[in-house]
Amino acid sequence: MSNVCEYIPGLENIPAAKSSISYVDGQEGILEYRGIPIKELAEKGSFLECAYLLIWDKLPTKDELEAFETEILYHRRIKYRIRDMMKCFPETGHPMDALQTSAAALGLFYSRRALDNPEYISQAVVRLLAKIPTMVAAFHQMRRGNDPVQPNDSLGYAANFLYMLTERKPDPLAAKIFDVCLTLHAEHTMNASTFSAMVTASTLTDPYAVVASAVGTLAGPLHGGANEEVLKMLEEIGSVENVRPYIENCVANKLKIMGFGHRVYKVKDPRATILQSLAEQLFEQTGRDDYYQIALEVEKVVEELLGQKGIYANVDFYSGLVYRKLGIPSDLFTPIFAIARVAGWLAHWKEQLAVNRIFRPTQVYVGSHNSPYIPIENRVQTEVNGH
Repeated sequence: MSNVCEYIPGLENIPAAKSSISYVDGQEGILEYRGIPIKELAEKGSFLECAYLLIWDKLPTKDELEAFETEILYHRRIKYRIRDMMKCFPETGHPMDALQTSAAALGLFYSRRALDNPEYISQAVVRLLAKIPTMVAAFHQMRRGNDPVQPNDSLGYAANFLYMLTERKPDPLAAKIFDVCLTLHAEHTMNASTFSAMVTASTLTDPYAVVASAVGTLAGPLHGGANEEVLKMLEEIGSVENVRPYIENCVANKLKIMGFGHRVYKVKDPRATILQSLAEQLFEQTGRDDYYQIALEVEKVVEELLGQKGIYANVDFYSGLVYRKLGIPSDLFTPIFAIARVAGWLAHWKEQLAVNRIFRPTQVYVGSHNSPYIPIENRVQTEVNGH
């Protein structure tokens, strides 16, 4: 018998890689990209500048950033065969499922796995950053019976995505706020979707499969899907007066409160603090609504009841409120998370390639040994999973 190693559910706190991409201190509420505090990047940079930093491990010069932006602008459009494929998707399908399928399909058109070729890596980075937003917006239009809105070459990355959703140029403040939202969601160390991307990358498959696998992981409600659930919770609460009894019931029955708590942060998520500030800017321009007032009361009551346990608002709590105020449908919240997180996934993909060793964890076997083979005529039917 082999030695039995310790089993840690969810691999909690077990290092799976060495990385210089991002850093989190959950006790102090610190998040850094390549050593730069997230607050600095949110205030002074753009999403594409942040993506360049994450993937290429340096802040770009003016000329490098302009060249990067131009390359991405040039590759925004998607091939008509991908559009035709997406038109066959059911209108009722979730946009994350459409995105996972479409991202994987990109690999059919760019399937050469020249992972030792810097030019191939550069082109894959550009294509994925450029085309993922277009595919999200295209599916949104097509499920409503419309042709996709073509990218607008006069608009920047964030503004163009909002334009493709509505075919209207967004307000500059809305575009700026959305760009900051993308920066805040771009990377967050060894989360579930990033780990999924790294495991897939370690097999030396193509980067389109890497991103597709990460999208599938992000789709779950315990990861990227939580921001959709926050709005459902606020709608269910209905009024400020209902907040305390609702939260007290959740606490008493040990029910999850969406948008609160984090595996790493034991203080308020620094991204939530920045997102709350963005929400304030939006509401100052467009007026406050009931959802925001309910959200403020929810945060106050949760902090009062659960703050001593290190449960505070996370990035999902305020992101949904911001996106809702920008007029974005709630089932696009997680695809938007994916649009941003592509930058982080690609950064880890590139880092994995440099030191690659295929992931092959072990397990703790808890089954039986030396069990007899029972002839089929002697087997007794038993229920399996309720059937």
